[in-house]
Amino acid sequence: MSEIFAEHPIPRAAIVGAGLLVAVTVVAAGIGRHTGLGTQAHPEMAMVQAVDLVFRDRPNGAIAVTGPHGTVVLESGENGFVRGILRGMARERKTYGVGTEVPFRLIRRVDGRLVLEDPATRQTLDLGAYGSGNAEAFGRLLHG
Repeated sequence: MSEIFAEHPIPRAAIVGAGLLVAVTVVAAGIGRHTGLGTQAHPEMAMVQAVDLVFRDRPNGAIAVTGPHGTVVLESGENGFVRGILRGMARERKTYGVGTEVPFRLIRRVDGRLVLEDPATRQTLDLGAYGSGNAEAFGRLLHG
């Protein structure tokens, strides 16, 4: 295989160009991250409603959601989006050594957005980014 490349070497200009492209990209990303130049920030909207929710797995695969309105059970095989989000956030909690005792906070903002916050890890998810139907799966938990 090395014989193929020996007959057709890569032009030096292409290698230098690729290296410069990588360097410029890294520098631009660093400047954007450090100064905010070229990035978009979403202003923090006031909250209309917020509830603290504790999610606990049940032996049958269901999830018990306990909040100010009591406990709701999400049966196994349903609410796949909620399960997926919680699985990811639980993995993050595990790296911080935090269990299920610290509640998550579900927030509805003035503009209607739903946000799930984890005070233990400071992770925040804008649930609307996953589509309105998926966000509303969490929205139903605001009222128990």
